[in-house]
Amino acid sequence: MKVLFRNFKRHLPVLVLVTAASAFGQTAPLRTTPVLDQTANLPAQRIGPSDLVAIAVYDAPELTRTIRVDEDGFIRMPMLSERIKAAGLMPAELETAIAKALKAEQLIVDPYVTVTVAEYESRPISVAGAVKQPIRFQAIGKVTLLDAITRAGGLSPEAGPEILVSRAEDEGAKAALVQRISVRGLFEAADPELNITLNGGEEIRIPESGKVYVVGNVKKPGAFPVQEAAQTSVLKVLALAEGLDAYASKQAYIYRREAGPNGKKSEIPIELNKIMQRKAPDAPLYANDILYVPDNSGRRTAITALEKFLLFASGASTAAIYGVVR
Repeated sequence: MKVLFRNFKRHLPVLVLVTAASAFGQTAPLRTTPVLDQTANLPAQRIGPSDLVAIAVYDAPELTRTIRVDEDGFIRMPMLSERIKAAGLMPAELETAIAKALKAEQLIVDPYVTVTVAEYESRPISVAGAVKQPIRFQAIGKVTLLDAITRAGGLSPEAGPEILVSRAEDEGAKAALVQRISVRGLFEAADPELNITLNGGEEIRIPESGKVYVVGNVKKPGAFPVQEAAQTSVLKVLALAEGLDAYASKQAYIYRREAGPNGKKSEIPIELNKIMQRKAPDAPLYANDILYVPDNSGRRTAITALEKFLLFASGASTAAIYGVVR
């Protein structure tokens, strides 16, 4: 008798709640399922290894959880004897697979399952090379080549004429398929066919442009970028070097090495005076060319002697001296 009373007393709050609910024509909820935070729900895409999926099984809180997909593409749920393949499935397809497994092992008669993706890790895109901020991110939703370069802060001034996009040709492929895209065509011509869609797994690399080197009697010696083949010339790099020095020779030389590790180095004489007077065509320069402008030793000697004579004899200015010699 005491045992029955204790059981009645223990279940009395539940009975009162059920009775009160019945009086109003309602059914009291005896068990609830935690609701997952849906703010982390990302666009539905095919699930891949290392993705984080949020699984909710209605009226089964012990099965409701977030699970990281294994590297081999499977997930393991509690109380299920077999793992479930998730890689390559859409979230809705994974819902069906989980419900089927729960029903097959007689854990739930008619399971209601929802699957959302909380975090993608299987769609990496990396952007490196001549960009302002190299970056690695996940391809969520539609991502284009311009989107990826924008995320990297844009191209740096050292960027070359091509963008290299490499991706595996198929799953397990040893060699990557490399696509070459013209920077000028993508940005200046705005060719939509060059703004390719990225699906994840791509590596984008922007090599730095080749350089030509200007040394000798110029005002600003240095290395200058070559943006397009045959688009750089002697006059252009002399302009970048801020012109010839006062003692520059009218004869310059281009030093060029042929392609290959054992390429032969050649010396090409350039008549600067004729090019500047438009009596000879401007000479093209290519990546790794060296333009050397030697010293006009005879002119330097003449100017030095005249400077000394006028300095001590009449105190003439250097500007007047240059005018006499020229």
